[in-house]
Amino acid sequence: MRLLLVHPSALLYSEIFLKLEPLGLERVAGAARDAGHQVRVVDLQVLGHADLRSELASFRPEALGISLNYLANIPEAIEIAQQAKRAVPGCFVFFGGHSVSFVAGDVLAQAEGAVDAVVRGEGEPAVAPLLEAVRDGGMDGVPGVVTADGHGPAPRLLHGIDSPRPARDLMRHRRRYFIGELDPCASIEFTRGCPWDCSFCSAWTFYGRSYRKASPEAAADELASIQEPNVFIVDDVAFIRPEHGDAIAAQVERRGIRKRYYLETRSDVLLRHTEVFERWARLGLRYMFLGMEALDEEGLELYRKRISPDENFRALETARKLGIKAAINLIVDPAWDEERFRIVREFALSVPEIVHLTVMTPYPGTEIWHTESRRLTTRDYRLFDIQHAVVPTALPLDVFYRELVSTQAVLHQKHLGLRTAFGAARVLGRNLAHGQTNFARMLWKFNRVYNPRRQLADHARPVRYELPLPPHMDLGDRRELYVHTRPAAHAKPPGPQH
Repeated sequence: MRLLLVHPSALLYSEIFLKLEPLGLERVAGAARDAGHQVRVVDLQVLGHADLRSELASFRPEALGISLNYLANIPEAIEIAQQAKRAVPGCFVFFGGHSVSFVAGDVLAQAEGAVDAVVRGEGEPAVAPLLEAVRDGGMDGVPGVVTADGHGPAPRLLHGIDSPRPARDLMRHRRRYFIGELDPCASIEFTRGCPWDCSFCSAWTFYGRSYRKASPEAAADELASIQEPNVFIVDDVAFIRPEHGDAIAAQVERRGIRKRYYLETRSDVLLRHTEVFERWARLGLRYMFLGMEALDEEGLELYRKRISPDENFRALETARKLGIKAAINLIVDPAWDEERFRIVREFALSVPEIVHLTVMTPYPGTEIWHTESRRLTTRDYRLFDIQHAVVPTALPLDVFYRELVSTQAVLHQKHLGLRTAFGAARVLGRNLAHGQTNFARMLWKFNRVYNPRRQLADHARPVRYELPLPPHMDLGDRRELYVHTRPAAHAKPPGPQH
């Protein structure tokens, strides 16, 4: 069967700071190809809608799947589905991905026949049974499937993440993927899942608090196959199990693999397992993303980070000693006033780390979705991108955006402005010598992308597709939030339990 997979366009944040290869979509493509199907991929982060139209006309797919890891892409995905139905009558259109898994039935109804199915949960174990059912019938037997006729069996978790291997060869313009100065940059997955239960996050509810590890041999094999000199390790929290990180490191050392790495982790994991991060720093770990989320105890308790401000600041010092550049994320509470923005600006200028801001956003699948959704000021999918306010702000909305963007601008100028470009001349020169312009372009794009008038005007756009409100749910049993459930014998995840 001819299958075309599509990743939607980049969101606001990705217009500047990063464009990551769609690793999940590549793995689904690998699973479909392993099952004998012809597969092509169009990534609209790096290609245009004209390329998609051309692919529809030339490939004539029998099935088209759209990856929806972000709510903000849902309206675009529905429009792509409608376009595909017009261009290739009879084409089976399905959605899948993290975010759409939590609103599958509602999105199916909103698409009004343009979407034949939504697949909840992990895509790798579902894509081959889905395509078989498209060809032979029996759609109601596909794990995780939602159609107009109802739900199929519960979504299935992969037993292990060593396979399928991502079909990286299907990606065009791989040189367009980058994160900061790591340009170009590939992505890899060493582990999947997160055992913590932060109130603002849906990773743990999607995976049912499961946690799976790639075998060290498979991880090293995949690293060795990657052509790019830079690699982003996409794990929700890297090196929760230090023995696993050490085992992969041993394989990397034995094979002489040399890359530069960027990863995400928690402050307490860094403090608890400093030695494994030190080992990876010797192997090329250059950047680390730390989700501090808040500067004070009150904010950390609100987001159920289960960590203290002191641990966060000790982690920053540890990263500095290891020679790893840390990027910090802080969550902007819509209740912030001008004084709070001022304090954050002062803090950000007082530390050498990069500081990013994301706006507190209740997403389906998170606990705060059920506690905050009745306060929503908009249900426009497009505004759920962690760069817009979707619940009431203490400041007038225009003032809130003015403070948000001015704070972001200060942080941008600190690390990515013209003056910084002179300090980054060696990096720029090296990238440009290899034809890589992503990092150079991001240095000067901020003012074209982030604009308080633009963000405010986004609220006035006509809205055709709205996020549905959640049904009432008793959060006494958090397992009610899970997309994937597991047999009782495997119910206890590794890592901290609370």
